[in-house]
Amino acid sequence: MTAVLVINSGSSSFKYQLIEMDAETTLARGLVERIGADESHVTHEVVSQNGSEEYEQSRSIRNHTEGFAVMLDAFREHGPSLDEHAPVAVGHRVVHGGKRFFEPTVITDLVRINVEDLAEIAPLHNPANVQGIEAAQKSFPDIPHVAVFDTAFHQTLPPAAYTYAIDKDVAEKHRIRKYGFHGTSHKFVSEEAARFLERDIADLNQIVLHLGNGASMTAVRGGESVETSMGFTPLEGLVMGTRSGDIDPAVLVHLHHKANLSVDELDDLLNRQSGIYGLSGLKDMRDLTDEANEGNDTARAALDVYVHRLKQYLGGYFFQLGRVDVIAFTAGIGENSAQVRAEALAGLENFGVKVDAARNEQRSHDTRVISADDSDVTVLVVPTNEELEIARQTLSVV
Repeated sequence: MTAVLVINSGSSSFKYQLIEMDAETTLARGLVERIGADESHVTHEVVSQNGSEEYEQSRSIRNHTEGFAVMLDAFREHGPSLDEHAPVAVGHRVVHGGKRFFEPTVITDLVRINVEDLAEIAPLHNPANVQGIEAAQKSFPDIPHVAVFDTAFHQTLPPAAYTYAIDKDVAEKHRIRKYGFHGTSHKFVSEEAARFLERDIADLNQIVLHLGNGASMTAVRGGESVETSMGFTPLEGLVMGTRSGDIDPAVLVHLHHKANLSVDELDDLLNRQSGIYGLSGLKDMRDLTDEANEGNDTARAALDVYVHRLKQYLGGYFFQLGRVDVIAFTAGIGENSAQVRAEALAGLENFGVKVDAARNEQRSHDTRVISADDSDVTVLVVPTNEELEIARQTLSVV
């Protein structure tokens, strides 16, 4: 049996998943959160054919190294045994790879230094990713560690797509360009769509909508990203849970001069106080759609803004691709909100998109078709599995 341990590390938490790669089945998953707080929380779930068992505990965990020790204790106490399912490698999600990393990469000291250096343009993510890498290397010193970059899938963007129209010398000096994010998910979903349809991915033009608290859309031609909504940071593009998405940059200048907002306050406004939350006071799409359907005008207006932006990007990607074979919805909202899917695609019949209302309302954890039989464009719901994609990419280089 060949097992890979996948780590997704944040500044005060990390998620993990042990995946048996011969059958691509999850053996265990867990979350260590509130690291550094007075009371941290640990969840460890053991998965088997008969179901799953979840174990929880609260204790003080000062740093990621202690967190990994607690994770190892959970494996010893509750299983599965890491002796019987010894991982051959550890795969790490790293958010930003800049222009330097375009494929899964075995982590060396030089690679780690480069990831740290890229923290300049990903200050919320890369430092946390490095903490997880260093702690994991202490816990698993004798096996390879592999970085899988969220930005890597978008390295195929053409210059016309990734170039911002600012002074080119300034852009080059400060590494300003569109990088794109959620690449691991977009890659997995576009490949899964091709597999499900029994089509050669090289022959497919797809639009993938990764709609969660963070949201992005990608145009995929022949398995390669050719346009994506997130940009230099994950702030650009669609309306999100607490992020504004696209906004006139002059708004920031105006708010700085007229409202005396500092750079940090503007950053907080756009990343944490905007999006659905800024428009409605609600952070969860389920609450927003419920309120909108019950006649809450503020919630309805916020949902309209959200859907309007989706349609705007869908239209742009139709024209960029020239022909669309597949539209795939994924992530928490994309997989679970039939209303968002229906409203996003409403009125697109002249573009060959017809949603079957009954299929769209059905709930399932499996990949499924929600378009009508006579729809020229196949519309799918494809549950994403970023951890499996990271494990696959990790195994491919070790």
